[in-house]
Amino acid sequence: MTLTSPTDSTGSTAPPPHRRTGRWIDDWNPEDQAFWEARGHRIARRNLIWSIFSEHLGFSVWLIWSVSSAFLLAQGFAFSAQQLFFLVAIPNLVGSLLRVPYTLMVGRVGGRNWTMISAALLLIPTLLFAWAVTNPSTPYWAFCLIAATAGFGGGNFSSSMANINFFYPAAKKGAALGLNAAGGNIGVAIIQLLLPIIVGGAGLFGIVAASDGGVHLERAAWVYAGLAVVATLAAYFFMDNLGTAKTDTRSQLSVMKVRQTWIMAFLYIGTFGSFIGYSAAMPLLIKLNFWVPEPAPLGTGIYFAYYAFLGALVGSITRPLGGWLADRYGGARVTLGAFVGLITSTALVLWTLMQLTPNPDASVAIAEENKSWFPLFLFFFLLVFASTGIGNGSTYKMIPAIFRTEASRVGAHGSPERAAAMANSTKRASAAIGIIGAVGAVGGFLIPLTFSSPWVSAPMEATKTAFAIFAAFYVLCAAVTWAVYLRRPAPARAATSYAGVGI
Repeated sequence: MTLTSPTDSTGSTAPPPHRRTGRWIDDWNPEDQAFWEARGHRIARRNLIWSIFSEHLGFSVWLIWSVSSAFLLAQGFAFSAQQLFFLVAIPNLVGSLLRVPYTLMVGRVGGRNWTMISAALLLIPTLLFAWAVTNPSTPYWAFCLIAATAGFGGGNFSSSMANINFFYPAAKKGAALGLNAAGGNIGVAIIQLLLPIIVGGAGLFGIVAASDGGVHLERAAWVYAGLAVVATLAAYFFMDNLGTAKTDTRSQLSVMKVRQTWIMAFLYIGTFGSFIGYSAAMPLLIKLNFWVPEPAPLGTGIYFAYYAFLGALVGSITRPLGGWLADRYGGARVTLGAFVGLITSTALVLWTLMQLTPNPDASVAIAEENKSWFPLFLFFFLLVFASTGIGNGSTYKMIPAIFRTEASRVGAHGSPERAAAMANSTKRASAAIGIIGAVGAVGGFLIPLTFSSPWVSAPMEATKTAFAIFAAFYVLCAAVTWAVYLRRPAPARAATSYAGVGI
């Protein structure tokens, strides 16, 4: 592919972007309107499309245990509810820890190159998954180790977001990052919808019937291993590396010293941590509270496979809406609204659970009684997911805006110092995205762990306690958002305030 020379804002022809082997672009300036309209937007869109595909696959592999764990008993494995919740939590912890190194790799080896590597790494958790579920003698500790490798898929998110952040101008980052993230997030819904069908555990609207031969979890692993190969090849043929995205590790990690990085990481626990944590736990929550296995083979109550994917689907499609609203009204305002939504909807979910009758003996009569409350439970839970999606989109709009605001305070208007600071703000924002994403994803580990609550003997009481804790946490997140980004500052600190600057 050859790039023609764009015309700069003065009407002269800009130097042609230098091309190296390996699909490198060394001259990339999306803030130059002429460059963007001539070539930049098409290149950015192509990279965004394949970034979404790869990230989508990563999310699917990351959350493959969220739904497969609910089938392990049918596959012949004897694990307790606490063991299953811990199993779905492990990939979230590992994925969160990998997000910082994954982000750093974009600057070191190139966004395209790292997309290829990270997609190929997904062969490890998928192939190990296929081996484990076909061996009834596989011990629980081995399942835990294999589930941990699914965290490779969680790392993909931050590297993908950091890479796409370099391709788009500031005015379009909210929508682009929202689409990129939503395409990845929806991988959670797709795996939760399709895995039960692929493995034969459920039908689909009469089009596909459940398997008469029982559940075969290994089928899903083979499908996603094949898709990992496709994603690797797609990145090789269709994506680009940006020479302008090159930064040294010390410079990238310097954002850890910035106070705003940790404030946004805290808020991201409340938005993305909630999304990924609830997505991982929802299949088991439905199965444990609204379904009993008698009479076989279908059981009584609500079968999780028909509904578990809806939460992740709603959270995914509302994420770009959050980015769009943030572009229009400001990220901080939209984020505050998202936390108000989380407080309200979580309280309503808790109220619904308080109407249920605990069912420690798997009674068919109690399952039928609880079933009548499921529509309200599902509706309120979907409102929770919608709030997380909007909050995810708006917080990611805030991150580059915060660093651009700080850069705009360096030197005088039009000075070389300010120009350099503004150019560096995108690199700092991309580095911050990795750290914020890593800390935020820890919520995906803590939420399933809280639902299992080994210190609470009754599963229903553990669930109620968990939602009460989450609601209180969202109140704190809303207070922080208002105090830091929306409260009208005193005159003495107005010059350093973020209120009213479009964040």
